[in-house]
Amino acid sequence: MTFKFAQKAALAVVTMGLVLGLKAGIAAEKDIVDTAAGAGQFQTLAAAIDAAGLTETLKGAGPFTVFAPTDDAFSKLPAGTVENLLKPENKEKLVSVLTYHVVPGKVLAADVVKLNEAKTVNGKMITIKASGDGVMVNDANVTATDIGASNGVIHVLDEVILPPEG
Repeated sequence: MTFKFAQKAALAVVTMGLVLGLKAGIAAEKDIVDTAAGAGQFQTLAAAIDAAGLTETLKGAGPFTVFAPTDDAFSKLPAGTVENLLKPENKEKLVSVLTYHVVPGKVLAADVVKLNEAKTVNGKMITIKASGDGVMVNDANVTATDIGASNGVIHVLDEVILPPEG
């Protein structure tokens, strides 16, 4: 990837994030959980965070970078997957899936486009690919970036990414 292309890609991603963040009226004084809940498109994610017992952690000091799947992203999973993950007996798997969407630290879009991979809170790596078409995390497209929160940043995904087994 050429430097000039990387600059253009970073600028495009940051601009898109700022426009979408401002359009959504999301204020940075709210933490990641409250910011996501207030956005209206992360109700399934919010319910999953609560069921996994991660609410207080993600309301903590952080900073965190959350690659947040929308409600539409969760609806693309096979029928019954979300309901199954939300059962108390599947809490460990739910925690694994959710923490696979979180990277320690505040990684803004301008930094994300420079990465090939990142280590998630659950210890597994995600792949990151920036191109003229945008940014992908594993097989998910990043559809909005740099949604600020008091304890980190949210980037929106159009798919739920699942950690590798083992």
